[in-house]
Amino acid sequence: MERRVYKINAIIINKREIEEIVIDPHVDKHSDHISDDLIIELVAELVHTEHIAEKNDGGFQYFVSEIAHGDKLYKMVWLLEDHRFYVGIITAFRDRRLL
Repeated sequence: MERRVYKINAIIINKREIEEIVIDPHVDKHSDHISDDLIIELVAELVHTEHIAEKNDGGFQYFVSEIAHGDKLYKMVWLLEDHRFYVGIITAFRDRRLL
């Protein structure tokens, strides 16, 4: 499977204008409860927020976010690449803990 790329209207995350969402096929192992549409909605929850990278490596900043969406909690591992205008989704899954 290949990465899936979605063009979006520009949004701001970490003071950076984002124009694409790139979803890694690793997400597909959670396809029973995660879809690309849901991931796009979860990314929208990050708009106008600041996040501290868990790791910086080779021009990439890696983040782990817990996102409340509806009445559910999700965990998303994502990245930003220096001088690029996309957010990369490494994985996303439902966190079964109660809100």
